Amino acid sequence: MSNIKELDLGPLHDYYEFEHAVSDFKASVIEGLSSPQKKLSSKYFYDVRGSQLFDKITELPEYYLSRTETDLLRIYADEFAELIGEGSSLIEFGSGSSTKVRILLNALQSPTAYVPIDISREYLIQSAKELAVSYPDLPVVPICADYTRPIKLPFIPNENSRAGFFPGSTIGNFTYQDAVKFLRTVANDLGSGNGLLIGVDLKKDVKILRAAYNDAAGVTAEFNLNILRHINRALGVDMDPNEFTHDALWNHEKGRIEMHLVSKCNQTVYFENLEFEFIEGESIHTENSHKYTIEGFQSLAALAGWEACKYWKDSNNLYSIHYLRVV
Repeated sequence: MSNIKELDLGPLHDYYEFEHAVSDFKASVIEGLSSPQKKLSSKYFYDVRGSQLFDKITELPEYYLSRTETDLLRIYADEFAELIGEGSSLIEFGSGSSTKVRILLNALQSPTAYVPIDISREYLIQSAKELAVSYPDLPVVPICADYTRPIKLPFIPNENSRAGFFPGSTIGNFTYQDAVKFLRTVANDLGSGNGLLIGVDLKKDVKILRAAYNDAAGVTAEFNLNILRHINRALGVDMDPNEFTHDALWNHEKGRIEMHLVSKCNQTVYFENLEFEFIEGESIHTENSHKYTIEGFQSLAALAGWEACKYWKDSNNLYSIHYLRVV
């Protein structure tokens, strides 16, 4: 982890960056496009444009997740704050625009710091500065990193405890095995006895799920296609987004929505000295979104070393928020 002082930090207390935030990008793309089922990691959705598009997705009428989670955060903010405790640093994994966390920060008792972690440096710094202006007495310490990997968190003076925040049901992007691995990593990052507030999408009518990932305005399709633009710009790949189409389908066996980019024709993609052949109808798998039952998620968390303390869900059984504690 390096502390980069040459950046204009403005109102930020400090800034840290891990080398892996940028160094793994090229290798990951080559490995993904070389696989029998071509794939790209969903973490590469989030350049500045991708992050902006995702913010638009959260406002769509079909996308119940953000709306329902935000309602739960507002209704139960005081309960969350009581469980987290006074004088705690709040660590957000995959912070994005740092919007929902404001509800929590407003309820917390004397928080010692807010530490947003995200892989998109430009968007991370921009969002962190905006939040720091809104909370001038709160140290804001952004970390540019792949939050799925172990992170040595910075020292925070007068910190009584640490609490993680992982909203948006982003845990659903992981396979079962990777979700367990990630939660173990977070447990190690936060330390024994500390807590995690995490959003988890619930299993429900497939029609509701399909609509949420195939919105009528086409914003999710544009978000999915933007990963190609990000890769083209960052790495010099020549994938033409106009030659691919968005598809989101329900995989009943694995209990998840899958997002794909489907090739409209036979084509060859060039990257440095490599060639990647596509036949018409072949897809790039870009994202999973697993759905859970309350009991199913609690069992998963237990495997990763967490105690399930409490959960909350909406009256329509669409979504849940869980408070876990490191055993």
